Amino acid sequence: MNRDFLVELGTEELPPKALRTLERAFADGVIARLKELALKHGAATSYATPRRLALLVRRLSLRQPDQEITRRGPPRKLSFDAAGAPTRAALAFANSCGVPVEALGTERDASGNEYLRYSGRKSGAAAAELLPGVVQGALDALPIPRRMRWGALEAQFVRPVHWLLMLHGSELIPASMLGVSAGTASFGHRFMAPGALKLRSPASYARILQQRGRVLPVFDERQRILRSQVESLAATLQGRALISDALLDEVTSLVEWPVAIAGQFDARFLALPREVLISTLQDHQRYFALEQANGELMPWFITVSNIDSPEPAVVRAGNERVVRPRLADAEFFWRQDRRQPLSSRLEGLEAVTYQAQLGSQASRTRRIAALAEAIAASIGADAAAAARAATLCKCDLSTAMVGEFPELQGIMGRYYALADGEPAAVAEAIREHYLPRGAGDALPGSAIGDAVALADKIDALAGIFAIGQKPSGTRDPFALRRAAIGVLRIVLEHERELDLLALLERAVRQVPLPDVAARTAALVGEIYDFIVERLRAQHLERADSGGVSTEMFDAVLATRPGSLLDFDARLRELVAFTRTPEGASLAAANKRIANILRKSAPAAAPAGATHAIRTELLREPAEQELHRALDGLRAPVEALIRERQYAAAFDRLAGLRSSVDQFFDRVLVNDPDEALRNNRLALLAQLRALFAGIADLSRLPG
Repeated sequence: MNRDFLVELGTEELPPKALRTLERAFADGVIARLKELALKHGAATSYATPRRLALLVRRLSLRQPDQEITRRGPPRKLSFDAAGAPTRAALAFANSCGVPVEALGTERDASGNEYLRYSGRKSGAAAAELLPGVVQGALDALPIPRRMRWGALEAQFVRPVHWLLMLHGSELIPASMLGVSAGTASFGHRFMAPGALKLRSPASYARILQQRGRVLPVFDERQRILRSQVESLAATLQGRALISDALLDEVTSLVEWPVAIAGQFDARFLALPREVLISTLQDHQRYFALEQANGELMPWFITVSNIDSPEPAVVRAGNERVVRPRLADAEFFWRQDRRQPLSSRLEGLEAVTYQAQLGSQASRTRRIAALAEAIAASIGADAAAAARAATLCKCDLSTAMVGEFPELQGIMGRYYALADGEPAAVAEAIREHYLPRGAGDALPGSAIGDAVALADKIDALAGIFAIGQKPSGTRDPFALRRAAIGVLRIVLEHERELDLLALLERAVRQVPLPDVAARTAALVGEIYDFIVERLRAQHLERADSGGVSTEMFDAVLATRPGSLLDFDARLRELVAFTRTPEGASLAAANKRIANILRKSAPAAAPAGATHAIRTELLREPAEQELHRALDGLRAPVEALIRERQYAAAFDRLAGLRSSVDQFFDRVLVNDPDEALRNNRLALLAQLRALFAGIADLSRLPG
């Protein structure tokens, strides 16, 4: 037997940016717990609106299946005394199983030892008894960073809770949680249908809410209707609505019954920068901006009301009345900010703290400018222009516009720089230095932009690591992971040849801390590893990683390439080499060599690692052959490595396979004669060093 199960939690308006996350987490939490309890069920449908989270589970079993239980108890010899009476151990085991000692059996293990044994059948619990715990557990596990109390209640949740509905078929599941008791009624739209909606069956939930409650409970359906209304209304105005995924999700999370309404603003505001208008309408008001076919903005917007008003003109007028002063403020900021050149704000940055230990934004700007100039020179960009852009890149932080619209930092700097007559390349680099702002975001479009963006991110990494505030666990208050990924993307996708280790050293030495000189090498290594770990994650998580394994990555990392492009090239060719028979064999040989050298370290490693090979001590033909092959390959392989022709270098090294195999088949490395032993260790050390010029093959499996 099974019945549909419905749970709905009614609340005050939930955080719109978290609604989808809460919906999925609640559904996943309930389903996971049902699985743990072996409660079989059919398909599940989740629901989410500003005032509710709900889940419908089809054909949920009425009870758990019965379970066959087998338990092993204490050894039989410890379970009965000499007179055959049960001991405390036997009595305790029987009591825990809920049976008398006489009901217990025995079993023997593989060694012939005899133990008490209980075999029984446990009846499955009724779903009605388990479901309150299932729902409570899912609610407790929701990703809510800060829970709140309301009234005199001890219950904590993201918002005050008003009702709880729990139905299994037509039966109420008695429960009490978050300060409310479960009932069989839902509630409709706060204004259009505020009364209780009695439900007779879970399956009718969505239909009754929509028809009688004026609520569209399915998030995706509500979003589809909302988008259709916005696009249709925009078309009637001969425009196109600017609909971003983030804005669409947020507006969908704010309404239960969407009604799109167009509003208008004074055309004079179109003289404002496009981003200012969009930010005002979209980020501050949650309106959809409109543009013409040629891409120019229109003096219209579309708002989505949460009520089907009999007087839409009143709703429209109210929204127009709200947006007008917002745009007027933006217009005022635009005019005020342009009264002084961007460069004149440099002095004011001295009073703006970047971080207490790292000084002001002005001092940080000087560090970024020095780095940007060096980077630009390395990548063939205009170093003077990069330094100028870096000098001005933080100046817009003190403007009124960015103070009101922080999301426009960099963007407004570009507009103000152009208004001041700065070169277009400098102005564009001011905007681009924040890029990429997040995963999948665009990269800078110019070499100067790359230089300033890299300088900004590397300075942040150097400074924050130097003060001991590197990310830990899920905490990353300075967004250093994003900065590291930005460095990787710019360097690799734009193929910028840079010595990352040298850049990090320069950046660390600029950090205004008295003890930084003594810690430079350690900090550089730490930051390098932090950046490279992001590269590891990218390679291992990518579907097109090309077969990169963590051991291959470690093999290249062991060589500490200063260039990220060089790192990628080594890794790519190592993957190809390991797929060949010679590569697999030589990787195994390198591992064997590393083990031999490591075990010989106390006495012989100094000779093996630093002393030249004495040819007169090469007694065996196989070691003589390996020495000849190694001598013939060293110069050309090292030249190929210097030129980063790693595929060709590996091809040459592959020719060593036969000589290496014969050496290990016919030569005793740990010869009793110390001189011979150390000479052979030196030969192996030189062989390993030649491979290690590309990667440490001993780290590969095999």
